[in-house]
Amino acid sequence: MPIYPTPEQIQELLEGPADTPVVMLNLLRFKRSADGADHGLSGEEAYRLYAEQMRKVVESYGGRFVWSGRADSLVIGDTDERFDMIGLVEYPSRAVFLKATQDPRVAEIGTHRAAGLESQWLIASTEASLG
Repeated sequence: MPIYPTPEQIQELLEGPADTPVVMLNLLRFKRSADGADHGLSGEEAYRLYAEQMRKVVESYGGRFVWSGRADSLVIGDTDERFDMIGLVEYPSRAVFLKATQDPRVAEIGTHRAAGLESQWLIASTEASLG
């Protein structure tokens, strides 16, 4: 499963509401053992090295880490997909999200992400009322 978006997925992201905050739902599955420069760590440990630094990048663009936690069990649904962790990260806009992900600091720390991440689903969402 891919860990980076396709050009078509970026285009679809940009077609969403432009001037509203976007919350990125991260569904993460880690490698059992990290590879590359992080060989010897677990996939989660390698990814945490990335996440610690990514928080600084996100915050420098006015974003914030909203919440993260373990994916315990599937309560409703029918899928064989499993995820280890869920994270919610808010950005001021979709354009800011893209700018932040293209920051040179992200390329520098991306080795930890790639070393630890087996797969990821990243879902852009905007606030909506339920009533």
